[in-house]
This record gives sequence, structure tokens and C-alpha cells, in this order.
Amino acid sequence: MNETNRKGDLMTDPIDTTRRTLLTAGAIGAVAAATTVAIGGGAHAQSTTPGAAPPPGRRNLGGLQVSEIGLGVQNNARTFPTLIPNRDAQVDLIRAAYDQGVTFFDCAEFYGPHECERILGEAISSFRNDVQITTKFGFDLDLQTGEFFGGLNSRPDHIKRAVEGSLQRLNTDRVDLLYQHRVDPDVPIADVAGVVGELIDEGKVLHWGLSEPGLSTLRLAHAERPLAAVQNEYSVLFRNVETDVLPLCRELGIGFVPFAPLGYGFMTGAIDMSTQFVPTDYRANTTRMDPENREPNLRLVEVARDWAARKGATPGQISLAYLMAQGPDVVPIPGTTNLQHMRENARATQVILTADELVELTSALDAIEVQGERAPPIVEEWNGTEASDA
Repeated sequence: MNETNRKGDLMTDPIDTTRRTLLTAGAIGAVAAATTVAIGGGAHAQSTTPGAAPPPGRRNLGGLQVSEIGLGVQNNARTFPTLIPNRDAQVDLIRAAYDQGVTFFDCAEFYGPHECERILGEAISSFRNDVQITTKFGFDLDLQTGEFFGGLNSRPDHIKRAVEGSLQRLNTDRVDLLYQHRVDPDVPIADVAGVVGELIDEGKVLHWGLSEPGLSTLRLAHAERPLAAVQNEYSVLFRNVETDVLPLCRELGIGFVPFAPLGYGFMTGAIDMSTQFVPTDYRANTTRMDPENREPNLRLVEVARDWAARKGATPGQISLAYLMAQGPDVVPIPGTTNLQHMRENARATQVILTADELVELTSALDAIEVQGERAPPIVEEWNGTEASDA
């Protein structure tokens, strides 16, 4: 979904579904004292010593140095084959993000399928060495066509072939950060770490991470081969990671990358009680968007609006600033196909929350209990999965 879809787009532009959407048969949903400083453009550093302080405008994900905010590269052909964003416009948006100072770009073989990687590879071709790119493996896809067979596949031979395909589509010789898209319960995480380690030793991968792993798997994977980052859903609308995953990442020195950091557009103020979702929209299949749950959840947006007025910002910028204020190792990756929205998201790094303001904002959020589930049941089954040896 387009993370930054604004009011008025929802009925006419259902490509608003997140790039992490896994819809099969139209029902399976998306598998995606702190101060912030303005992004600095054109940074070349990609790897750094873990624990070393990054320069202004940069953040560390383990040993990988990136811009303070990233961009989720979007292509929704799998979900909305007749409503694909214009390819040239997507390339232009990625290049505009780089001009804005964004150097951290997220994609996956699943998105498109495959087309997301091709678009990113084309867009960054003239400045590849100045940016950090991520992609992912782990779903059971036909590696030639991208056809999704409905399950997970992290067998070592499949990982190797998946990465080779990603490198070709990205038109690069290495992936800066490679994620296991979801933990495969049938494959020991030690085996996954082993084959990824071989790819790192070969220089085809620089760093690796996990997306929505179980806590035991996270510990074991990091012990096998140190992880740079964990990517989980995290937003003002979904803060569950604050109780377990985020503290564990901090304990282990692993960076944290929130996907859907605007709550699938909810925290931008684009959604109200009159909003209607088309059946194939991911949010139509999440109970937190049901009218009886949406109404109390909109109190979160009102909090963001109040803070936006105080800080001269937008609700979406406040929501992103809240995440970045959790620590210097948190790097949100909002996705959008709209140039104006991308620039608005990038400027969230200029919103400064003092320590006292963060306490006050957190207290206001804590007073609101989010209603409903964030994902359809099939997607929830994949979240927090433990590997067989964890």
C-alpha cells in the first residue's frame, strides 16, 4: 500500500496497498531523549564499525550506515495488475528521493513480482555506490516468473538462486542488506545463516537481517552470523514491538527498520469514518479498519494532529518523528508513489522531539488502546515464526 495516500485517493486509487501486500485470491494481506536531524545528501559511507557514532543525517543499522529515513520502493502488479504506477514516474521518484538525501532503498523479489527490483536497479544506476539497497528472499516463488506458490522457502539452494536473480534485476554486484522475508519453520536458521554467510564471504551480500522473526530465532540467527537489522511492522498504530522485539534488538546491537511506519496511511489523516475500501485493499481485510474499531483508533490521529499543530508539521511527520525518536538505530521506510508525499516524509527528519516532549507524546498514545487486528489470519501465522532449531 501507498504509505502516504492522502484523503480523496482511497476510493479511486487502490494501489495504496503496501508493497508488502501478499494477497492471494484477494484475501491474503501484507505479509511489511531523542532528537532527529535533517538528512544529508550524497553520503557514500555504507559500512561502519558497529557502535561508532554516525555523522549528522545518518544512522547505523549494525555495521551498515544509512540515511535517517528510507524509501520503500513500490510496485503493486501482483495485487493490482491494472493499476500499476507509471514506471517512469517510479524511477523519477527514486531519483528525487536521492536528491532529497534518502540513500536507503527497500525492495524484494516478491514485490511486483521482480519488477520492484528492476525499477530500483534502473533508478540508481548512476549513483549505485552512494546508496544502500535491501532486498529479500524467503517466499516460495518460481524464480523465473515470480509466480507465488503460497508458502515459504528458505532452503539453501533456493536462497542462492534467489539472490543471483535479485542481483541481475538490480543490476548490481552486491546487496547491502539482505533479509529473510519470513522465517521458514522447516529450515534451521543455522542453515540460513550459513548460506547467507557464504554469500557475504563472496561479497555478494554485505549485511543480513530478518523480517518479523520469533525472538528465539532472532537470538540464534545473530549468534550464528551477526545481524544488521530486523524489519517489522511498527507505527503509532502498531507499537507492539516496543515490548519485546525492539528491546532485544537494542540488547544485541541490531538496528530496527519499521515497515508500514504510517500505519498503511492511517496516521497521515487520510482515513476517516466515511472511508470505504475496495475488497482487494489490504486494509479491508484487517479488523482494525472495521468501523467499530476504526472510530476509537482515530483518536491516535487526533493526537498526531494536535502535535502537528504544535510543531508546525503534518500528522504523518509527527508519526515518523515518534519512531525515529525511539533511538538512533531506528530507520523507518515509508513507501509512496507520490512525489509530494515522499518529500513530506523525508522532511520528517527535521521534526525535533525533546526528551520531555517524547514522554508527553508517549503518554498520550499509551492512553489509547488500539482496537482490532493488524493483519488477516494467514499473515499473522507468518509473523513471529520460530525456525526449527530455535
